Amino acid sequence: MRPILLIFAALFLAAGCRRAETGATAADAAPVTVQTAVVAAASLDAVIDVPATVRPAERAVISAKLTGTIATLPWGLGQEVHPGDVLVTLAAPETEARLRQAQAQLAEAERATERERILVTKGVNAPDSLRDAEDRLRFAQAGLAEAEALLAHATIRAPFAGVVTEKQVLPGDLATPGLPLLTLESTARLRAEGTVPEQASGALRLGNSITVVLGDTSPPVEGLIEELSAAADAVSRSVLVKVALPPGKARSGQFARLRVVIGRTDALLVPAEAVSHFGQMERVFTVQNGRTQLRLVKTGRAVQGRIEILSGLEAGESVILAAPASLREGVPVRSTP
Repeated sequence: MRPILLIFAALFLAAGCRRAETGATAADAAPVTVQTAVVAAASLDAVIDVPATVRPAERAVISAKLTGTIATLPWGLGQEVHPGDVLVTLAAPETEARLRQAQAQLAEAERATERERILVTKGVNAPDSLRDAEDRLRFAQAGLAEAEALLAHATIRAPFAGVVTEKQVLPGDLATPGLPLLTLESTARLRAEGTVPEQASGALRLGNSITVVLGDTSPPVEGLIEELSAAADAVSRSVLVKVALPPGKARSGQFARLRVVIGRTDALLVPAEAVSHFGQMERVFTVQNGRTQLRLVKTGRAVQGRIEILSGLEAGESVILAAPASLREGVPVRSTP
């Protein structure tokens, strides 16, 4: 038993010596030259982030205005269309037959009117018979115009440029009035739509600029308030806001956040290069009595190359910029501003 205890004691002493040597090495290391900056106190806009969804300014649910079988449907999901492109054609034999009937009635009315005109000129018939024939002619002309307009609905065209986002039918399906066929969304104009709490909506005005965050990795963009509800919702106590986004910055359906200014607040700022990440932790190296000290921090907004520090630092402290990956706590440093 005694030899085993002696072995453990020797190992413990050896480990203690190694730790002492490591600490001595870190303490006695040559000073590292680093660049530092001071944690600055500042007054920033107090903001809240309101959830929003990116939606197109133009969106159309394409439906049929007459009953017929879908003859052609050449567009698939995600395909781009231009204004006037044929989206759907319908086979409507009943409507085509109605058009031919209207054409025949018009031809008959034209012949009858011409015949009455000749007879009235010769004095065979009274002028009233010509007026009756002309009335029947106008009635036949109106019937033909109605049949042509109805048959024109068998060809459905794109009302604006966009992409097909939904397709509810296939060729051969029966289309009836009001039945959705396609959904078309414009990609030229997108808006972030969200509901802002009533208390925070007082400063919002049509045409004002507002910051929109489109993702954790994408830089915020500036949008313009294009629509602003004049009344708050009685249940949620919120106001609907629609913000026009710059072209090419978002996609329909994307999650976004509206950054609404509600006042001013005190904040601490450090240069962005002072903050490094280790796994899920955010950390900063400070300089205390000529040596490095590691601090875990919680960050907030990015403001013109600087980052807001919510916790972990105090105003006036010196932080190391672009700390080397090999830097450790307790290392002597020589700082340059």
